[in-house]
Amino acid sequence: MTGLIIDRRRAPRGSLMHWACVPLLAGLSPGTAAEPLARPGPDSIAAVADPQTAARSIPPALAPYFTAVSDAATTPDRDGFLRRWLLLEPIAKPNRTNTGFTATYVRQALTASLPGSPTAIPRDGQVETGAAPLRWHALDSKAFDVKLFDFAKALGAPTCGVIFWAVTIVDSPREQRNVRLAVGSNAASIWWLNGTEAVGLFNDRRMVMDDVLSARLTLRKGRNVIRGAVINGPGLSSFCVRFVDEAGRPITDLTTHVR
Repeated sequence: MTGLIIDRRRAPRGSLMHWACVPLLAGLSPGTAAEPLARPGPDSIAAVADPQTAARSIPPALAPYFTAVSDAATTPDRDGFLRRWLLLEPIAKPNRTNTGFTATYVRQALTASLPGSPTAIPRDGQVETGAAPLRWHALDSKAFDVKLFDFAKALGAPTCGVIFWAVTIVDSPREQRNVRLAVGSNAASIWWLNGTEAVGLFNDRRMVMDDVLSARLTLRKGRNVIRGAVINGPGLSSFCVRFVDEAGRPITDLTTHVR
């Protein structure tokens, strides 16, 4: 298994929150051993420096869901959810359904779409080149879940048949062992901690907090980088991420930033 420990019970989807064409929920597919984030493939997109990297106001259409990132670091919310992220505008990856999101398919699709170096930290406003130029946005989510569908819609970007990449930096005041990365996403996703795959969620899923927990991990004292990617066909896209301790309690004595 690829660090997958707990697949939490998932409640029925609400009809008001989903498209009629969204297929029924599929089970969790087993993965393989955890592995470092792969180098970009021949179809990946490359980073290009953007001169407009100064602090920018966010588009008004994003305001119901996000706020602009300040210079100061922030902390997780009281439940431990990480709300500060660099989000890349969605990469087109047409999929008519989400039922084919096996571990093999998802890894191949995400590796091919990897923007730039697997260890590089993008900047707010940085542009990636590929089939179309895509920009990174530094944002604080107003909710515990990061609403990718609304992020794309507000920017006039495709909302379905897409891949979203997300990056954040977590500073820990001390080394913390035996913690778990708890993730929910809609639909499939993979998450890396300091360049090594920590947890994967596969097949058609709805966003449920702590849907899947990683194996036991160690947060380094100081800087830790979380990188994730969500792939979705039809329907909503979102994710939520937090660290929990051995007792399942949220870890809140962290700071997050995007620089």
